[in-house]
Amino acid sequence: MVQLNAILTKEEDMYIAKCPEVGTISQGHTIEEALENLKEATELYLEEFPLKIGGRLLLTTFEIQNACS
Repeated sequence: MVQLNAILTKEEDMYIAKCPEVGTISQGHTIEEALENLKEATELYLEEFPLKIGGRLLLTTFEIQNACS
Protein backbone atom coordinates (compact mmCIF):
# COMPACT_ATOMS: atom_id res chain seq x y z
CA MET A 1 0.00 0.00 0.00
CA VAL A 2 1.36 3.43 -0.99
CA GLN A 3 0.03 6.70 0.41
CA LEU A 4 -0.08 9.57 -2.08
CA ASN A 5 -1.27 13.16 -1.85
CA ALA A 6 -4.16 14.87 -3.63
CA ILE A 7 -4.58 18.58 -4.28
CA LEU A 8 -8.17 19.66 -4.94
CA THR A 9 -9.48 22.84 -6.51
CA LYS A 10 -13.00 23.84 -7.49
CA GLU A 11 -13.59 25.11 -11.02
CA GLU A 12 -17.18 26.11 -11.76
CA ASP A 13 -19.29 23.01 -10.93
CA MET A 14 -16.43 20.45 -10.88
CA TYR A 15 -13.69 19.53 -8.42
CA ILE A 16 -10.26 18.95 -9.97
CA ALA A 17 -8.00 16.46 -8.15
CA LYS A 18 -4.25 16.25 -8.84
CA CYS A 19 -1.67 13.79 -7.54
CA PRO A 20 1.65 15.72 -7.41
CA GLU A 21 3.85 12.65 -6.95
CA VAL A 22 2.59 10.94 -10.11
CA GLY A 23 1.16 13.82 -12.16
CA THR A 24 -2.29 12.31 -12.64
CA ILE A 25 -5.34 14.57 -12.78
CA SER A 26 -9.05 13.78 -12.62
CA GLN A 27 -12.33 15.48 -11.81
CA GLY A 28 -15.77 14.93 -10.29
CA HIS A 29 -18.93 16.73 -9.26
CA THR A 30 -18.12 16.09 -5.58
CA ILE A 31 -14.86 15.87 -3.64
CA GLU A 32 -15.46 12.17 -3.06
CA GLU A 33 -16.09 11.53 -6.77
CA ALA A 34 -12.99 13.51 -7.78
CA LEU A 35 -10.83 11.54 -5.32
CA GLU A 36 -12.27 8.21 -6.43
CA ASN A 37 -11.64 9.10 -10.08
CA LEU A 38 -8.09 10.24 -9.22
CA LYS A 39 -7.44 6.97 -7.40
CA GLU A 40 -8.61 4.97 -10.42
CA ALA A 41 -6.60 7.09 -12.87
CA THR A 42 -3.48 6.81 -10.71
CA GLU A 43 -3.79 3.03 -10.31
CA LEU A 44 -4.16 2.63 -14.09
CA TYR A 45 -1.21 4.94 -14.74
CA LEU A 46 1.01 3.08 -12.26
CA GLU A 47 0.22 -0.26 -13.91
CA GLU A 48 2.01 1.08 -16.99
CA PHE A 49 4.59 3.31 -15.29
CA PRO A 50 5.58 1.97 -11.84
CA LEU A 51 6.25 4.50 -9.09
CA LYS A 52 9.89 5.03 -8.19
CA ILE A 53 9.87 5.48 -4.44
CA GLY A 54 11.99 8.48 -3.51
CA GLY A 55 11.99 11.11 -0.82
CA ARG A 56 8.79 12.41 0.71
CA LEU A 57 7.03 15.32 -0.92
CA LEU A 58 7.47 18.60 0.94
CA LEU A 59 4.46 20.90 0.73
CA THR A 60 4.89 24.56 1.63
CA THR A 61 3.49 27.95 0.66
CA PHE A 62 4.96 31.21 -0.60
CA GLU A 63 3.72 34.73 -1.29
CA ILE A 64 3.92 36.93 -4.38
CA GLN A 65 2.90 40.49 -5.15
CA ASN A 66 -0.63 40.64 -6.54
CA ALA A 67 -0.11 41.74 -10.16
CA CYS A 68 -3.87 41.92 -10.82
CA SER A 69 -4.64 44.97 -8.65
